[in-house]
Amino acid sequence: MDEKLVGLLRINVIRGIKLAKRDALGSDPYIIVRMGKQKLKTSVVKKTLNPEWNDELTLCVTDPNHPITFHVYDEDVFLDDKMGDAEFDIKPFVQALKMHLDMHLENVPSGTIITKVKPHRENCFSEESAITWENGELVQHMFLRLRNIECGEIEVKLQWIKVPGGSKSH
Repeated sequence: MDEKLVGLLRINVIRGIKLAKRDALGSDPYIIVRMGKQKLKTSVVKKTLNPEWNDELTLCVTDPNHPITFHVYDEDVFLDDKMGDAEFDIKPFVQALKMHLDMHLENVPSGTIITKVKPHRENCFSEESAITWENGELVQHMFLRLRNIECGEIEVKLQWIKVPGGSKSH
């Protein structure tokens, strides 16, 4: 890898909510998560429009300017059907991380809100998302509205993983 590693981002893909129906017998949804050249996949959950994944995927963050995209599909025998996509910018999360490093937030009580990201036209947030300090970790919980489809949301939680030598360390 020729780009410098900023750090690792754990993405817990929690669940899908009221996903679009793609098969008569019920859809078999899974998600492809992309950032730059990286591509990760959740497990497939059979016959549901409200899948519970609770899959933890880890991305190497080398350039926080790359958005993270989620592409939801219905697994089929021959060709998987698209069930929508969502995207968000991790810059607010990385800025909160930088603030944490600059201000030494280790002494801040768990549950403290560092910053909030409001839904707007340029993101897929269906509601305000708080970036919080929880149990010594920077965490962001979010609900993303799927685009290019008639309905559906996904619930995701981000957590920064400390890497020795990555990002400015104390």
